[in-house]
Amino acid sequence: MLEELKKLCEEARSTIDAAVGRDALEQLQTKYLGRKGKLRDAMAKLPGLSDDMKRQAGRMANEVKKEIEGLLKEKLKASGAKKTTTKAHFDFTLPGRQRTLGRIHPIIRTQIELCDIFTRLGFDIVRGPEIELGYYNFDALNVPKDHPSRDAFDTLYLDGDRLLRSHTSPVQIRAMEKRKPPLRIIAPGRVYRRDTADASHYPTFHQIEGLVVGEDVTFADLKAVLTLAMKELLGESVRTRFRPSFFPFTEPSAEVDVSCRFCDAKGCNSCGQKGWIELLGSGMVHPNVFKAVGYDSEKYTGFAFGMGVDRIAMGRYGIHDVRLFFENDLRFLNQF
Repeated sequence: MLEELKKLCEEARSTIDAAVGRDALEQLQTKYLGRKGKLRDAMAKLPGLSDDMKRQAGRMANEVKKEIEGLLKEKLKASGAKKTTTKAHFDFTLPGRQRTLGRIHPIIRTQIELCDIFTRLGFDIVRGPEIELGYYNFDALNVPKDHPSRDAFDTLYLDGDRLLRSHTSPVQIRAMEKRKPPLRIIAPGRVYRRDTADASHYPTFHQIEGLVVGEDVTFADLKAVLTLAMKELLGESVRTRFRPSFFPFTEPSAEVDVSCRFCDAKGCNSCGQKGWIELLGSGMVHPNVFKAVGYDSEKYTGFAFGMGVDRIAMGRYGIHDVRLFFENDLRFLNQF
């Protein structure tokens, strides 16, 4: 029995060594190790042997099985590597596959360009959380308790005192808490309001707000910065107009209009025959805001401004419906 197993092992070793190809090796695996293979036939003779011979034959049969398995595994591995190497082929006559490249969203592109303009004017970019506390979104900005913007019909509340910020002004408060004057910052980012989506409104939109604080900062500085920024963004021919307005966190306050680039302030369909397009809100920082962050309003003054990036992008690209920016329609986005 032991001699038979020894001959079987030698036969398998020489046969496997001479085999060529994966198919031949798989056939040898069945021949020697299959359910009806030669090793199984040899093992069928074990019941007729003595106990001592059974132990020896069983031990040797396991060794033979392991050796055959090892030989087959090594040869199959070598055969597989050879097959991959010899049959790998690339057809250089095939046409190339064009890779689709992503594009920067028109709103984000406009935001990047605005940030670039203000950073060249010496502003730092600061960011803050989109989930805010009522203190930063309203109280520290001198917004009265009965102001309509606090109502649940305008602001998206979460739980307790938490809400989705309705402007990026809270970032200014957080920055002033951490920094001492002078400072010059802009705060870009997404904001949320409970607006019904239509051609000019969307519950989610983008803002850039700016803040300058220092000694002897005046309204003339505000006008100079915004006039220069609008010329950089919309062209040298654009004109700006400041109209008195009201905001709780600035006093005095002003709406900033820019001349319509299509009619040069003469009136056309793009500007609703007004000749001017409202673009920003601005004003001198209210003393109560400085008080909330511990600034001395007798020593420091400052100005703040805010603009909607989405509406600026609409004007720049001639888009008449803000919803197109958010529908994720590649036919629209691929134009930019």
